[in-house]
Amino acid sequence: MFLFGFWALLALILYSGVTEELFEVSVWPDQALVEFGRSLVVNCSTSCPDPGPSGIETILKKTQLGRGPQWKEFLLENITENSTLQCFFSCAGIQRARSLGISVYQPPALVSLELQPEWVAVDEDVTVKCHVPSVTPLEELTLTLLQGNQELYQKHFSSLTTAAPKAEVTVTFRAHREDDRCHFSCHAQLNLSSQGGGLFHTSSAVSVLRIFEFSQNPQIWVFPLLEVGVAESVSCEVDKVFPAKAVTFSVFLGDQELSPFLSWEGDTAWANATVRAMETGDQELSCLVYLGPKEQKTSKLVYVYSFPPPILEINESYPLVGTGVKVTCSGHVLTSPSPTLRLQGAPYLPAPGEPAWISLTAREEDDGRNFSCEASVVVQDYRLIKTADTQLHVFYEPRFEESGCPGNQTWVEGTEQMIACVPKGNPTPRLVCTWNGMIFDLDFPQKAMQNHAGTYCCKATNQLGSASKDIAVVVLQGDADAFSSVLGLAEDFNPTVCIIIIIIISCSIALGVGFAIIALHSSYWPCKVETRKLAYRPKQDNQEEENQVAVEQAEKC
Repeated sequence: MFLFGFWALLALILYSGVTEELFEVSVWPDQALVEFGRSLVVNCSTSCPDPGPSGIETILKKTQLGRGPQWKEFLLENITENSTLQCFFSCAGIQRARSLGISVYQPPALVSLELQPEWVAVDEDVTVKCHVPSVTPLEELTLTLLQGNQELYQKHFSSLTTAAPKAEVTVTFRAHREDDRCHFSCHAQLNLSSQGGGLFHTSSAVSVLRIFEFSQNPQIWVFPLLEVGVAESVSCEVDKVFPAKAVTFSVFLGDQELSPFLSWEGDTAWANATVRAMETGDQELSCLVYLGPKEQKTSKLVYVYSFPPPILEINESYPLVGTGVKVTCSGHVLTSPSPTLRLQGAPYLPAPGEPAWISLTAREEDDGRNFSCEASVVVQDYRLIKTADTQLHVFYEPRFEESGCPGNQTWVEGTEQMIACVPKGNPTPRLVCTWNGMIFDLDFPQKAMQNHAGTYCCKATNQLGSASKDIAVVVLQGDADAFSSVLGLAEDFNPTVCIIIIIIISCSIALGVGFAIIALHSSYWPCKVETRKLAYRPKQDNQEEENQVAVEQAEKC
């Protein structure tokens, strides 16, 4: 029995030693990929039934979260770099450890794209640079430059033999017009699938490339003389510029900034503005043209002068007939240098700076007479001319002239007629005509009748006086339409036919025979008759006298 107990005790001791020598140490997780600055929970465990001293060795900040007979759990905080952690256990005096590699990654949170410069002249180099300021691990990064949707350049950092010091890629190319307004962007990809992680994508903001061509100096188009206070046009133009619609202008007259209106056509841009100078003398008109980073300026010297129109005065604008009138033309005091004056009708030319004048006695025929004065000055070798005009109005009493108010007037029965009378006078006279003691309407025509024949008394009145005249009206009998058609037939003049027609018309009126007019219309070619008023004669005049009057009038045709 003693022997059996000995062997049993020996077997137990031998079995226990074998177990302790075969114990294992495990760590979870078995692979650690941690985002920069984040924390990680690590669990260390062993198969030793009765483990001794245990723990973890790391450079990271650690905090024990929990423990058990065969395990311990730790929190690792603010992990910012790759490191290796050792998890160890002791069992029966034997210590074993398990390593855990901790890899830190930082996804491309920000991707920046730079165009150097943003505005590039045609045929010059432009550089496109893509940069990722913080990304880890760099060897898993791929940067792709895009022009629009097309791949311009791609760089795989995993293919590098040594890690690149910077996560960036740069491309340089020659600028052409067709590259204007092209969109450039950069795409960053971090692939951690081989380390048990995911795939991270980030893109930059889009940058627009501007191409320009600006080799010509701008030109200013303006007349070299500007009149003070008068609006004048100015234009600034630049050729062979691209893109023309991107050009901006600033136009100045001295310190006064103008407001130009911009226009474009092809590779030409121009600005039109209105300039109003307020001070005399030499002034600089300047034009500044901007395109992208480039600016060009051109200037032109203009001379601002003062030249108001001459002053034309009449000492009495509305004189009475027989009144003395003086017309004077003088230069304006603001005109410099003194102008040379020329007054229409003046007997001589005055010396520069002296007024021009003319004296006259107002007559009726001077009413409505126009006077004109011309002033001229020489400025910067240019002769400038300005004129002033005025009109003379002469007041005089009413009077009648035979040409405007015939004393004998002939109407045709049945036609629309009015008293034909326009008196002379200034102010314009008021005309009143009476007939048989009643006022005759002079504003509207009336159908002529036999009882309209007679003498009308017409009186013209204005503020200066009045005048009267008797007008004898004769109303001819007959067909008004036929009479009018005969008078309207005349196109070609024939003296002989004209005499015969007038004689027959006179006879027809006296005899009251309408068929004579119809016979003339069909038998003779029309003649042109000068319309003249027949003198009034009593009805008892014999036929011979009427024929003689017709012959006398026909001889005047």
